Amino acid sequence: MQQVVVVTGASGGIGRASAVAFGRRGAKVALLARGETGLAAAVRDVEDAGGTALPIEVDVADHHQVEAAADRVESELGPIDVWVNVAFSSVFAPFTEIEPDEFARVTEVTYLGYVYGTRAALDRMKPRNHGAIVQVGSALAYRGIPLQSAYCGAKHAIQGFHDSLRCELLHDRSRVRVTMVQMPAVNTPQFSWVLSRLPKHPQPVPPIFEPEVAADAVVYAADHPRRREYLVGAPTTATVVANKFVPGLLDHYLARTGYKSQQTDDPVEHTANLWAPADEDRDYGAHGIFDDRSTSRSYQVWASRHRGLIGAATAGAAALTMYLARGRR
Repeated sequence: MQQVVVVTGASGGIGRASAVAFGRRGAKVALLARGETGLAAAVRDVEDAGGTALPIEVDVADHHQVEAAADRVESELGPIDVWVNVAFSSVFAPFTEIEPDEFARVTEVTYLGYVYGTRAALDRMKPRNHGAIVQVGSALAYRGIPLQSAYCGAKHAIQGFHDSLRCELLHDRSRVRVTMVQMPAVNTPQFSWVLSRLPKHPQPVPPIFEPEVAADAVVYAADHPRRREYLVGAPTTATVVANKFVPGLLDHYLARTGYKSQQTDDPVEHTANLWAPADEDRDYGAHGIFDDRSTSRSYQVWASRHRGLIGAATAGAAALTMYLARGRR
């Protein structure tokens, strides 16, 4: 039976790459996003990959639209097996240069959009006692950085929401699973379409990963949702660990480096998708403009998937070392 998957923010970036990855497995994929052109191109990509695509124009900040989209998915594709929350918006600027309505909009899309998507999924999955919800997070769910206060605040909120919901599902002994995938810097179109008040063009903080690395992790998490979270890329793991043990040191480090590392030497483009989709008349695709600086593999992701194998190998190596040491004695 074909898996039914919903992906929000599916017209670009990680959402687009994830939708294609599910399509490659023959899934029926509902594509939720605002931009008509981006959605149409995403449909072609999913179908070319071997999947079935259902595009739905929706603003995830409106819970009525999200509920209507979920109804349409189940009516046209069947019961939802997997719901992936990806859609977000952001503003690159110091906090005092972000207007209150802009901050509210980022929060509504990036945080409440996840809440509304999760609620729509749970209302349909819980009665069937089946399904998986994947929250696409970020290393910034653990560690805030300068110039992204609205986005970091929303990602932190998603982390707290995820923890709370996971406890409730465990209490209910529900077979509906929720997991979170914490992403590194990814080469997506967001750096060409988010609202920016920086003097130079925004960029992800290197090292940068291609969206297919993120998408591969999303699909794996959907297949293995018992784990509470997945950390993608060594930089994400390093950030989480460093923030746990030396957060004050990170404060000073990011204060010194965080402005320059998030900007290129090029002039900023003034396209912004905060209030209207940037891909209404143009398809940005899954990739941003940093392909020449991005990697398409993550050894840390492989290690995360094979923790048992690595643990067994480590134990075996330790046992062999002890055996050899005893032999020498």
